[in-house]
Amino acid sequence: METCTGFWPGMHLALGVWLVIAAHSFQNSQAEISCACCRFPVQLHGGQTRAKPAPTDEVSAIKKIQVEFRELGISRQNAGKDNEQEDAPHLKKGSPGSTAESHRGGKLDLGDGAALPRAKRNIPEFAELSQSGPTGQDDRNSGSSVERGSSLDGLWSSGLSRSEIRKNRDDGRGSKQQDEPKITSSTFALTGDSAHNHAVVYWSGQNSSVILILTKLYDFHIGSVTESTLWRSSDSGSTYEKMNDKIGSKTVLTYLYVCPTNKRKIMVLTDPEFESSVLISSDEGASYQKYRLTFYILSLLFHPSEEDWALAYSHDQKLYSSLDFGRKWQLVHEHVTPTRFYWSVSGLDKESDLVHMEAHTHDGSVQYITCRVQMCTEANRNYPFPGSIDISSLVVQDDYIFIQVPTSGRATYYVSYKRDLFIQIKLPKYSLPKDLHIVSTDEKQVFAAVQEWNQNDTYNLYLSDTRGIYFTLSMENVKTTKGIGGNQMLDLYEVSGIRGMLIANKRQENQVKTFISYNKGRDWRLLQAPTTDLDGNEIHCILPFCSLHLQLQTSENPYLSGAISTKNSAPGIILATGNIGAELSYNNVAMYISSDAGNNWRQIFEEEHNVWFLDKEGALVAVKQPSVPTRHLWVSFDEGRQWTQHSFSSVPLFVDGVLVEAAADNQIMTFFGHFSHRSEWQLIKIDYKSIFSKKCTEEDYQTWHLHNQGEPCVMGQKQIYMKRRPGNYCMLDKDYSRILSAESCICRAHDFECDYGYERSGNGNCRPSFWFNPSSTTKSCSLGQNYFNSTGYRKVVLNNCTKGVKEMYTAQKQQCPKKPPKGLLLTTKDGKLAANLGTNVTFLVHLDEGDSIRTNIQLDFGDGIALSYSNLSWAEEGIKHVYKSAGIFCVTALAENSLGYDTTTLYLHVTCPVEHVQLLSPFVVIRNKEVNISAVVLPSHPRTVTYFWWLGNTTEPTVTLDGSISYTFPSEGMYSLTVQVAAANIIFQDSKTIAVREFFKSLLLSFSPNLDEFNPDLSEWRQDLGRVIKKAVLQVAKFPEEQLLVAVFPGVPTAAELFLLPHKNQSHDKKKSEEELEQVSNIIVSALNQNLVEFELKPGVRVIVYNTQLTLAPLVDSNPRHRSSAMLMLLSVVFLGLAVFLIYKFKRKIPWISIYAEVNQEKEQEMISSVGQGDNTTKITLNEFSSSKELMEKELDARVKRGVANAHESTREIPNCTSV
Repeated sequence: METCTGFWPGMHLALGVWLVIAAHSFQNSQAEISCACCRFPVQLHGGQTRAKPAPTDEVSAIKKIQVEFRELGISRQNAGKDNEQEDAPHLKKGSPGSTAESHRGGKLDLGDGAALPRAKRNIPEFAELSQSGPTGQDDRNSGSSVERGSSLDGLWSSGLSRSEIRKNRDDGRGSKQQDEPKITSSTFALTGDSAHNHAVVYWSGQNSSVILILTKLYDFHIGSVTESTLWRSSDSGSTYEKMNDKIGSKTVLTYLYVCPTNKRKIMVLTDPEFESSVLISSDEGASYQKYRLTFYILSLLFHPSEEDWALAYSHDQKLYSSLDFGRKWQLVHEHVTPTRFYWSVSGLDKESDLVHMEAHTHDGSVQYITCRVQMCTEANRNYPFPGSIDISSLVVQDDYIFIQVPTSGRATYYVSYKRDLFIQIKLPKYSLPKDLHIVSTDEKQVFAAVQEWNQNDTYNLYLSDTRGIYFTLSMENVKTTKGIGGNQMLDLYEVSGIRGMLIANKRQENQVKTFISYNKGRDWRLLQAPTTDLDGNEIHCILPFCSLHLQLQTSENPYLSGAISTKNSAPGIILATGNIGAELSYNNVAMYISSDAGNNWRQIFEEEHNVWFLDKEGALVAVKQPSVPTRHLWVSFDEGRQWTQHSFSSVPLFVDGVLVEAAADNQIMTFFGHFSHRSEWQLIKIDYKSIFSKKCTEEDYQTWHLHNQGEPCVMGQKQIYMKRRPGNYCMLDKDYSRILSAESCICRAHDFECDYGYERSGNGNCRPSFWFNPSSTTKSCSLGQNYFNSTGYRKVVLNNCTKGVKEMYTAQKQQCPKKPPKGLLLTTKDGKLAANLGTNVTFLVHLDEGDSIRTNIQLDFGDGIALSYSNLSWAEEGIKHVYKSAGIFCVTALAENSLGYDTTTLYLHVTCPVEHVQLLSPFVVIRNKEVNISAVVLPSHPRTVTYFWWLGNTTEPTVTLDGSISYTFPSEGMYSLTVQVAAANIIFQDSKTIAVREFFKSLLLSFSPNLDEFNPDLSEWRQDLGRVIKKAVLQVAKFPEEQLLVAVFPGVPTAAELFLLPHKNQSHDKKKSEEELEQVSNIIVSALNQNLVEFELKPGVRVIVYNTQLTLAPLVDSNPRHRSSAMLMLLSVVFLGLAVFLIYKFKRKIPWISIYAEVNQEKEQEMISSVGQGDNTTKITLNEFSSSKELMEKELDARVKRGVANAHESTREIPNCTSV
């Protein structure tokens, strides 16, 4: 969304205003916000289209010329975005009555996407006439200029025959009359710039005689400017001076900015590929001072009132500020979203140096931030909207601030009116917008275009109340048109000069028709077609089967008039291209005009022309389309009824644009273009003052009454305007007033529109929508107070009617009824049902009906903490709570008063990010035997983790909330097991491979204790160790490698299990296979008992492998010098065995032994055990152990049991989840 160009004194140039919006892709279904001021059409989405290099073919070698003209100093509230930033949506203002600001410095950037290429010529070139006169000096620092006068070529009107009119237009000749006035013109060629393909023209206006022209050679292959020339004229365009020597002959200029509050101050940027600097002038470009920059400026935004204040946006998304017109810059903020920064609005923001911006935070979210430009430290920043917002959604415009919040489902929009708290925008309940654009905010309400869930190429129009909260439908299915750059243009136009007047193209039953409204979209009707054509032939066109249809696109080139044109200073005059028939067509079009605000229409040309307003909008000037060269222009003083033809050039000119200052006193306009594609840029200054016979007096004016098909009350007023009598060649006075009188009307039904929640029925009355309950009162309504009960209608904003039905349709003041609570709603502020552990969760309580002041609110957070409020007002800004443990909590709200109560429940998931997951499963299992598979999650928090299991080589997962699952493998083979754990937007995965056989043989292995010193307890280490053990075993026993598996258990002391698998083709002969496995097993056991299986872990560290089942592994190192210790250990084992026998014999006399046996019996029943912080284990105190020998027995027994049960327990400490 963007702020829009306002209307400042001195804006007298007939230029289209384009406003740039940063946004989301048109195809994306996620809703987005963008906006601009009217006038329309509205450009909803924008891309960029770079002009292609000129073809080499001689016939088609037409240079892609891009031209920009600007009035000096026109400002807008955001500088837009740079050419390098693509896919940003645009809105553009279609009024030629105001000028445009560029993406860079007060100019409309036509370089990409909005370029004005020199039109493709469809007739032979005039190469031999490329110069209008002498070419001037050989010195390239000067151009050529020739002065001449052009006589009036003829006078023609709609009364002439079509053939005569066509002949006069095509030949440029008419019946010359010696007494007709002449216009004078002079041509200046920008000598030496014929290779430049981009020109930018700046005229300060306000009767200034200074014109600046920046021509550039843009290389499309490298994407930058390689040459530039700056020209300056101080005599309104008669002559130009080349300024390169004053700024540096090798300096390459890219963009020019003009201060909107002091148009003598100019800022010019250099190309950063050569140098990054800024040139500053304080004398309208006569002299410059250069200042180096440490960053590359993409766009500038001047302060609306302080002439030396400016914001600069850099290529690395940093925002800088300057308080001395660019001489020094200070960093304001980093990671700012392009085009989403705004100066303060006078009368609304307390500090004039306040800046509104949208910026990214360190965690990747986007926030709305305000601060003072020179004090924007973290401590001085404010966050008007708590929480994150969607990227490129911030718009600060007039009285309103708009944002969009990120949601997973339906798009949610918020508005702040006059810097008040943000309130959610209320569209009709089931509008479900895919896309939303703020069209205008300049008349104390918001006009929005919404593409709803069931629309593809159309939009619905909505109007809000004054606060911008409640929206009602104005028109459905407004057509969109694809522009040159692929931009979607909304076919909606707001007529300048007549408040509340709109024109729109609506798709209706597979046809597109043009409708007009005189009361801001409350009522719409078709346009009545003209009664006759140019030849005076009668046109038979009967409503509603036939009507006039208009093209509502403004020109991609703001220096051509476009398909439709109106001016604030010429109320009631509408110029447009269109057709007559059953629907809108782009074939067989003509030019039409209305002099009475769209009630009656006349045809003025058979083909398209560009038409501008002259003489304070009292006269019209027309020129052919730029694809056809011409040397004539036509002027009309009677609203297009008659046209006088004038010659402005002796050589036909391809007109690339016209610069008109209609409000100036000097009556000068400038044509610019080319005689041929090889010629220099031609600037033709035309002085049309001589065509006026005198200054207008009172007798030269007449009045006209604004009406709507005879109805004199428009927007609640009877308005009378004054205009020049048709045919008078007098010059309008400077203090010419166009509105003569305005009288309020008596209010009638058409002055009121349907209120929020109501729809217009077939009989014209407003009825409640099926989803709306009109009896519901607001939550602020309390017994003893009053509220305004809607009648289903609301007055059209800015409608000035009085009395009449006003009281009947206006909301009625009533006393709040006494009601029990009803419609209690509990939500979180961000709309999510999940929160991270340790973060603030804000709950919102909403009550549809009931006495909010006398209703008690109780909120139970579900974790043992509850709060109570005496009334709902205490909880309006939300109730915050921090959960200190993870889980799913049932949050309950209770609203209660003396008449009853209402409750509601919300289930909140408080999660902690998972740090580790380990899949626990046997390595080999028996076919058709159920096996238990578990996943250990660290840290462990029950009911907050979702498990996804892929078992038995399946592609579809099994989803559980428990960390274990049972499964039976129906056939032999190797199977992959995978588990994924999802919690708090984080997913972890672990996988294992399991072998399934009819039978197998296994041995438990232990190792010499020195191995534990090098055990990091990592899965990768265990896999590597298993391969080493397998290799060592195969050295003592001949056995197929693929039938031998070694699994190393987690934790210390280190243990492993050796699996001997039968050959898959021998499983049917089970007895024979068992005998083979038994033989191999005996060989391996024998080798293990003789300490023949060993491996070298690292140089000097040898590890011996033992068979745990038959021989207890020694607890000391196995080096030869420790053989005696090993013998002592064996003797100890013998005594240990004897002690075990005696204990078993008399165990009933020893109480703690029975407890120990019980615990171990329980463990033996488990195939796999899960490890977690919440596991409950039997605790045994230290004094219950009577001897170290018993402790030894328990340790050895635990090692054996762990191996048999395949318990993958780790001795590592389980990390705790920390608060965020």
